Amino acid sequence: MFHPLLTDIQKPERMNNPFNYEPHPLCQLAAEKVIQWLESNPAIKEDADRGKMFGVLVVETDKDFVIENSVTHKTAELGFIAAYSGLLAGRNDWPQFVPPVFDAQQPDGHFKQTERKISEINKILSSHSTTLSSESSDGKGEHTSQSSTPTPQLEKLYALRKQMSEDLQLWLFHQYRMLNARGEEKDLVDIWHDYHTKPKVRKKYPLPPGGSGDCCAPKLLQYAYQHQLHPVCMAEFWWGASPKAEIRHHLQYYPACRGKCLPILTWMLQGLDYESELGAWGELTLQKAYNTHHKQLQIVYEDEWLSVVVKPANLLTIPGREVSESVMTLMREHYPDYDGPLIVHRLDMATSGLLIISKDRQVNTLLQQQFERREVKKKYVALLEGDLLAQQGKSLTKENKLLHTISLPLRSDPLDRPRQVVDWENGKTAVTEYKILGVENGHTRVALYPQTGRTHQLRVHCAHHDGLNCPILGDGLYGHKANRLYLHAAELWFTHPVTGKPMHISAEPEW
Repeated sequence: MFHPLLTDIQKPERMNNPFNYEPHPLCQLAAEKVIQWLESNPAIKEDADRGKMFGVLVVETDKDFVIENSVTHKTAELGFIAAYSGLLAGRNDWPQFVPPVFDAQQPDGHFKQTERKISEINKILSSHSTTLSSESSDGKGEHTSQSSTPTPQLEKLYALRKQMSEDLQLWLFHQYRMLNARGEEKDLVDIWHDYHTKPKVRKKYPLPPGGSGDCCAPKLLQYAYQHQLHPVCMAEFWWGASPKAEIRHHLQYYPACRGKCLPILTWMLQGLDYESELGAWGELTLQKAYNTHHKQLQIVYEDEWLSVVVKPANLLTIPGREVSESVMTLMREHYPDYDGPLIVHRLDMATSGLLIISKDRQVNTLLQQQFERREVKKKYVALLEGDLLAQQGKSLTKENKLLHTISLPLRSDPLDRPRQVVDWENGKTAVTEYKILGVENGHTRVALYPQTGRTHQLRVHCAHHDGLNCPILGDGLYGHKANRLYLHAAELWFTHPVTGKPMHISAEPEW
């Protein structure tokens, strides 16, 4: 499973953080070799329609060699190991990749045997359900009043199926015995409980999510520890078509998933010298990680009741757990004699643009009510990563300059916060109108008019393949990192809460 890397590229001083990183050139070199394998295998290429996450871990291994005077020396040989998440084309035993931490696919193993027994129960229950459905109609497709309540025997089968499934899942988690860099071992259940100590979380999530331990990063670290390979750097990339709900782009690098992998990797990385500061992918969370000190905010409108300021990119709207400087704290320094000031609405830390600040609580309440009633209109300006018109085979005509609508329902991904996903069944309505303003230097400038206010709505609607399929430039969460997120709240329309005057405030981006 160890693949040598013959290169002059220098290794990093420390292992990177799997949850917040830029792929090291060594990882990129290893990923190129993996991609060559994938492209050359017809069976795997057929599976590309579903897409898959792959990972590489660059490692060092001690290699003995003997010089003429028979003195043995050791030198570090650089190479990499590779993994994929879950199954690949229905298999978990492709020879170029590390094996699973635990192989549940053995036909005669406990997992598969029990799985077959559960399937037999499912067939019985499904057959009975079909019979009841047929018996409760009059033969003409019309349902009668006949009861379809399960018999006591069937109720026992339902209970047995549930218990067998729960027991099998618990048994499976106990088989995943994860190592850390100290050589210590814990199974997934103990890792999960040791990480999630709050009673509310324990009650809501008593066991790890399904598929825990089968992601790339745990598989790679487990194999490295088992074979005395020293981790150097790691990266994961998506290969193939994007899934329907999530935003995954072919050959783009991604962090380890937080819901499944954060508890596991927190354990597995113990004893390893790595960049331990955790942060959400694409979001700068530590004060030293970005340039703050915005001691003066640009005020574009002000009266005795409210003001409108321009928030710079990478400044919080309100104080965070790790960073105190924010629009709120700066405005309270600016207005020390007011009861407040109070934040009426928010912008993501990475987003720049207009924010309304109220100077007393009554004004704040009146303004917030306008937001709740969706009476406040907002225009954002964004630069997209590519030439949207060229991708669509179009030119900038009057028709393309008209307003168009994106409607993709959104919900949070509890296993990978703060990422949002498209969910047509359980997502909340999210609607964005947009207009193409022009193309410059290979980037598309668009105006975005959110009709709803969902988390990351504009970012997802731009990046998702059912939206514009073109991420906002600098969006490290749904696209690629840059020097900033090129998203700016440029215009606001609202009614003055005291005078009743229609207000229109604008501040175009500097870029």
